[in-house]
Amino acid sequence: MALRSSNKVDAGFSLSSMTDLVFLLLIFFVIISTMVSPTTLPVDLPISANKTKEKPQVGVRIDADQHFSVNNELIDPLDLEGVLKDRMAAVEGDKSLVIHVDRSVPAGVTVGVMEIAKRNQWKVILATRPK
Repeated sequence: MALRSSNKVDAGFSLSSMTDLVFLLLIFFVIISTMVSPTTLPVDLPISANKTKEKPQVGVRIDADQHFSVNNELIDPLDLEGVLKDRMAAVEGDKSLVIHVDRSVPAGVTVGVMEIAKRNQWKVILATRPK
């Protein structure tokens, strides 16, 4: 009677641990890809759900044709800083400048208004559409 040796090595390969690892990697990359926001896409105006408290403030509006108005009064862009200084002198407490800009206006125009506010140490609020 011939006895068979029980010391044979099983040549089979279990894939269950490898499939678990692949699914964990897949879940990891799916979650990470939703958290990363690409910076090369075109920028649209922001939409915000946050609201600020109402206080007396000075507002600048710039329409699509780059016409400037301060508190609904049309002004010349060259006179903007002088008009804003006059209006801010009448405001007590925190001096905040609210900027309403049409989405078609170049960013450089908005930055120019923000630089005026920075020179005069005013707070800047960029107006957005609610969600």
